[in-house]
Amino acid sequence: MAQCNPQGVGRMKPWVLASMSLAVLMSLAVSVSAETYVSGMVGYTVALDTTQGSLTSPGLTGLSPGTSVSNTNLNNSPMFGMKLGHYFESMSWLGVELESFMTNPHVSQQRPRLEVPGVGSVIVQETGAMNRLVVLAPNLMARYQAGSVEPYVGVGPGIFFLHQRQATLTPGTVDYSQSSTRVGLNTQMGLRYRLTEQLAVFGEWKFNYVPFNLPGQVDGAYAGTKGIATLHHFVFGIGYHF
Repeated sequence: MAQCNPQGVGRMKPWVLASMSLAVLMSLAVSVSAETYVSGMVGYTVALDTTQGSLTSPGLTGLSPGTSVSNTNLNNSPMFGMKLGHYFESMSWLGVELESFMTNPHVSQQRPRLEVPGVGSVIVQETGAMNRLVVLAPNLMARYQAGSVEPYVGVGPGIFFLHQRQATLTPGTVDYSQSSTRVGLNTQMGLRYRLTEQLAVFGEWKFNYVPFNLPGQVDGAYAGTKGIATLHHFVFGIGYHF
């Protein structure tokens, strides 16, 4: 974001958590002989405005840590991803799933309002930014089987990998890139329909809630910011069960 970019929360070793989650899923899956599935999905992300934005590093003359930022508009975007899941033989309604998907809720050009301590309200020019968001999420799943129709729900932590490239207003200057990796909430609610014993189609609504913390550029044109992003995903997919 030129001048400011909301999104924000805490740090951790994401690949360690991902590896542990995958190991747990694999160990559970091999303990019984039941139903395993792999699915592909495509859909559309509806990104709500980021909230609770604030500066975490100056970046600009006259701006200081503690400056609050009005909601920043995020663009809607296509999304796609894959799932690997398993339902247990002893409890056929209960399962585990590992999913990963990508979406691009870019920041459009806009003029957000800053509340600067000791100064008051300041309107700045947001030049826009290109966002790439990759989500890796282990989920606990529950389903109800009624013949070919199968409603289901799932919930789990998500590891959110955000890479942002910010445009500049000055010709000939290099765009600024930054990244943030945070843990947030990943939920889903869907309806699966069995075309055959092995082949199924599904429709799904997913919801993400994640705080981000972008570092900014020290003593440069980009202030570090944090905030909370909420995303809705409307998904269609096809899966193979074995």
